[in-house]
Amino acid sequence: MITSITKRDGRTIAFKSMRITNAIAQAFKATGEARWADTDAAPAVTQRVIEALENRGIAIPTVEEVQDLVERSLMELGYHQTAKAYILYREQHRQLREMKSLVSCDLVESYLNQADWRVAENANSSFSLQGLNSYLSNTAAAHFWLERIYPPEVRRAHLEGVFHIHDLGYLSVYCVGWDLKQLLEEGFGGVPNQVSSGPPKHFRSALGQMVNFLYTLQGEAAGAQAFSNVDTLLAPFVRADNLSYKEVKQAIQEFVFNLNVPTRTGYQTPFTNITMDLDIPGFMQGEPAVVGGRELNTCYGDYQEEVNTINEAFADVLVEGDACGRGFAFPIPTYNVSPEFAWGGPVAQKLFAVTAKYGTPYFANFINSDLQPEDVRSMCCRLRIDNKELLKRGGGLFGASPLTGSIGVVTLNLPRLAYLAQDEQDFFTRLAHLASIAVTSLEIKRRVLERLTGNGLYPYSRHYLRGVKERTGSYWTNHFATIGLVGAAEAAQNLHHKSIYEPEGRDFARRILTFMREFLVGVQERTGILYNLEATPAEGCSHRLARIDKKEFPGILVANEDEWRKGAAPYYTNSTQLPVYETDDVFAMLEHQEPLQTLYTGGTVAHIFLGEALPDPEGCAALVKKVTNSYRLPYISVTPTYSVCGSHGYISGEHQQCPSCGSTTEIYSRIVGYYRPVSQWNEGKKAEYDQRKVFHVD
Repeated sequence: MITSITKRDGRTIAFKSMRITNAIAQAFKATGEARWADTDAAPAVTQRVIEALENRGIAIPTVEEVQDLVERSLMELGYHQTAKAYILYREQHRQLREMKSLVSCDLVESYLNQADWRVAENANSSFSLQGLNSYLSNTAAAHFWLERIYPPEVRRAHLEGVFHIHDLGYLSVYCVGWDLKQLLEEGFGGVPNQVSSGPPKHFRSALGQMVNFLYTLQGEAAGAQAFSNVDTLLAPFVRADNLSYKEVKQAIQEFVFNLNVPTRTGYQTPFTNITMDLDIPGFMQGEPAVVGGRELNTCYGDYQEEVNTINEAFADVLVEGDACGRGFAFPIPTYNVSPEFAWGGPVAQKLFAVTAKYGTPYFANFINSDLQPEDVRSMCCRLRIDNKELLKRGGGLFGASPLTGSIGVVTLNLPRLAYLAQDEQDFFTRLAHLASIAVTSLEIKRRVLERLTGNGLYPYSRHYLRGVKERTGSYWTNHFATIGLVGAAEAAQNLHHKSIYEPEGRDFARRILTFMREFLVGVQERTGILYNLEATPAEGCSHRLARIDKKEFPGILVANEDEWRKGAAPYYTNSTQLPVYETDDVFAMLEHQEPLQTLYTGGTVAHIFLGEALPDPEGCAALVKKVTNSYRLPYISVTPTYSVCGSHGYISGEHQQCPSCGSTTEIYSRIVGYYRPVSQWNEGKKAEYDQRKVFHVD
């Protein structure tokens, strides 16, 4: 016998069947399908609902479960008009609840009391007044997307945790790569009623315009802003100004410090990424250099010495850290490691000193992967694409090649599909259906963003994408629609009871990736729109989806199943990666990941987690050289953990207290792609960090 019911806020109260009967009677009254005087109709439906609950063994149903069964019972008994009225009634009340939550003081209190896990969803945002403002505006924007833009099937898929729509709190694109050469040729401006700058004539002013550009354009996107070929394009300015090494370093130091000020909404540091060539790429060797908006009589290929100077100075700034010994979170530098790279040269010495100490750089493997240096320019002038091929987005985890990027990301919840599937065939049927809904959401978002861009909501983006618009008819033609995956490791456990570390588990993950590639090729051929399959960072959704699943399906397996039973926050493993606790053998991890990560077309990185800094730059260089020469992995990072004491500065490794004075330290590590204090991570990522095995590198 059912005696209790769970309300939407989680409270359990006494179950009163008369409330169900009264609601049904009101619906009958509205439709006239059963006469108001017919006292048997509504109780009959109620009794059918109760019997269905008891037959399913549901002792304490939720309000939603009861209402779902009311709808079904009305339909089965032939009361179709009443069922429709009841559905409409539910929808109207759902919208009223949503509106009430938006204007409720509880929303402010949930932030101030840090009662909502989303307060710490993004480790780049600190608890602050700006963080509160961002929390409120993001809630309103997410409500707008879900209630006014997306159809019910998309809204349900996100709210029920079948997939995760990233950046719902922003009415904008995800990540954008900009053409630095365009900025150097045109200057920063082009928007009515705003200050404009002409093309920069000096090294320091070029860096200043880059800062202004990135800060301003960050306000028109949810994710990262990126520049490519930074060292190559800035090198002519160093020679034109006849700058000494000290002067170059001072200018770069100002640039780096300026990019690490938390001025973005939400008390965030603007999320920026720059790609450094190290060696001037072949396709730019004969290209005329530009200073002050004018072409010089020299070509970029003439400036390797200045490129080296910029890279050495940049590395020196990064290795010194800030005044307290913290590393710089931004800009995230991606270095293109080509066959021409001088592993034993002075640039390499300083670059790997930074990597060994702070782990700041990413490395793009142009030696042994299918990445090509010319890919960074391919999207700028691409007029036709081969829709039978998935193109590479480029730029690593958070970067993007010039004038390309991603309009939005949807991450599919693989463990949920695996848990519900009867067998693998059923799993892939469910995956295709879910991916189709994700495609619907991305197609809608693209149309909305295109319209809003034309209406001037993103004035600077509209200005700098005007060339793409003129060539293709759309501003965001070059920007991918991105679908990502989370929890392949847990999917293998839930469906096949195999670890992804085992051959059967890895083969299952490979079949998932192959299936998704073929699915997206079909979508691309049908729509003519660029799609990419991405190992999305999943900073927040790896925790959010696991929380929802554990509440709805307690038997589903999460990454930290044993720890969850002891009270830890649940989480899923990112994409098709190995669980962080699986092995401490770095080369076993790389061997396992190579055939998987090479199937993605964006956003995939092999993270080499270290317990502390490598003892010398040479050892770090040897590790990166071995990986780039021996594996086809497109991007890698080396991630040491370090601590910072307010009095004694940088300390290698994880230390809760300073060894010198005993004071509490800040512990830094890479959360999903960038360094932030572990104390600012969400509970799911903290649980993952606690399980993380570090790799032993001899």
